[in-house]
Amino acid sequence: MSDVRGAIRGTAHGSAPVPLSVLDLVTVGSGSTAHASLRTSVELARLAESRGYQRHWVAEHHSMPGVASSSPAVILAHLAAHTRRIRLGSGGVMLPNHAPLAIAEQFGTLEALAPGRIDLGLGRAPGTDGRTAAALRGTDRPDADAAEFPRQLAELTRFLDDDFPDGHPYASVHAVPGPVQGPAARPPLWLLGSSGFSARLAGELGLPFAYAHHFSAAGTLPALQLYRDSFRPSAVLDAPYTVIGVSALAAEDPARARAQVLTGALSMLRLRTGRPGLIPTPEEAAGYSFSPLEREFVDGWLANVVHGSPDEVRAGLDALAARTGADELMLTANVHGGDARLRSYALVADAYGMPEGEVPTG
Repeated sequence: MSDVRGAIRGTAHGSAPVPLSVLDLVTVGSGSTAHASLRTSVELARLAESRGYQRHWVAEHHSMPGVASSSPAVILAHLAAHTRRIRLGSGGVMLPNHAPLAIAEQFGTLEALAPGRIDLGLGRAPGTDGRTAAALRGTDRPDADAAEFPRQLAELTRFLDDDFPDGHPYASVHAVPGPVQGPAARPPLWLLGSSGFSARLAGELGLPFAYAHHFSAAGTLPALQLYRDSFRPSAVLDAPYTVIGVSALAAEDPARARAQVLTGALSMLRLRTGRPGLIPTPEEAAGYSFSPLEREFVDGWLANVVHGSPDEVRAGLDALAARTGADELMLTANVHGGDARLRSYALVADAYGMPEGEVPTG
């Protein structure tokens, strides 16, 4: 039990109020390529490892030109080959899109590649639109699979632990790599969500919970409270553990930070209105003519993005941690420039006096 808890509970470095982590969507900006964005993700994982960030998670999305993270397990294997210490995981794998056995095999393989460093975060949403979800799942009823989430989760857990009971149809089916080969650790499970469903389920199962504050800020406090109220101690955790995703971008010049986060806001506006594309450049975002309704959406979106100078971002993150009681903040920076993203994570680490070079463990 202690080993599992140690894999979940993070360590804060410097003056950070809680452990800080990275949520990576492998964003692709206008004029760039998926190859360049994946190269940036490697640089980001290395930077995060060297500066004391707790974990680097990759989120599953589909049919979005500005996001190249459709295959988290593939990307995580690549990141594992370029890092040594930082925890790597899915933020998350969308369970209804995949057979539980396939996920167990993928993450068993990742655990074999990077023992003791893999997290398996699971979501219930498709990570895309309904039509794409139907194409992924080979069904014309994609929403039906989401209702099966608790059953799929239980099945996945059985495959990871290799403990289907005698008489079960899958009793002779083994996820490999896995326990059938001998004693082995497995990635801890996390539930991700932007509503009360996963919050309650995570609490009832005694699992850690990650909430998508970065795109559903209004529901953060109710979901975290529901999780805490529902929590039952388990072999995994004896007390609740919460992570919230936070959109954050720091720059030496606050105006430059504002210009970059506007690119992410315009990209989200286009996605929400059925016009997904590459992340626009700062020049394109600055020159865009917003309608009153579009301006209202963008202003609301930016109100939940912590951005500005390093000191301003530090103050915003401190306030958010205090207001929510989150045990860990997972920062995401879905903006146009890869260099801007890398620089932001370095500046946040500097603002908190987080270490440089080899980071002590434990």
